[in-house]
Amino acid sequence: MIRALYPGTFDPIHNGHIDIATRASRIFDEVVVAVYDAPPKKLLFTTEERVQMASAALTHLPNVSVISYRGLTVSCARSVDAQVIVRGLRNVADFEFEHQIGWANHQLAPEIELCCLFCNGEYANLSATILKEVASLGGDYRQWAPEHVRLALQRKFPEADSAALPNVVSRSDGKLSHHG
Repeated sequence: MIRALYPGTFDPIHNGHIDIATRASRIFDEVVVAVYDAPPKKLLFTTEERVQMASAALTHLPNVSVISYRGLTVSCARSVDAQVIVRGLRNVADFEFEHQIGWANHQLAPEIELCCLFCNGEYANLSATILKEVASLGGDYRQWAPEHVRLALQRKFPEADSAALPNVVSRSDGKLSHHG
């Protein structure tokens, strides 16, 4: 049995992540999606929220489970007896970054293989950062995330509905002015 670890911050999980997890679930006997608890970046969602969203998004995959972890990814992989670390690639920049991380992980844990999956073209430019920015500005991001993630983003950005019309500005005389 081959168990794979699919690590990430998943802040929040989106359709690109779900695509990689789904495809990995067809390749490996078991996939453990590992939500990184303390990345060196500012997060919108708590670890618990990110684990819950990932779990809900992946319930259709019976051989996929979701955990949280701290510390080195290879230590997490060892702790769940994973033989492979799965990463998604969108572009050349992702490849360069994952190549460097893959090298370091191989130095630390040569028994754990790296499997990079190219994302489907429709998600090649999607990132959690873009998703959060569009959500915070009231843009339409329905096609990028499952409904429960969209609802969670709406709770984080309740003011975003008023940002849906950024080109309409109220003038001092009370009339509306259109810009753009």
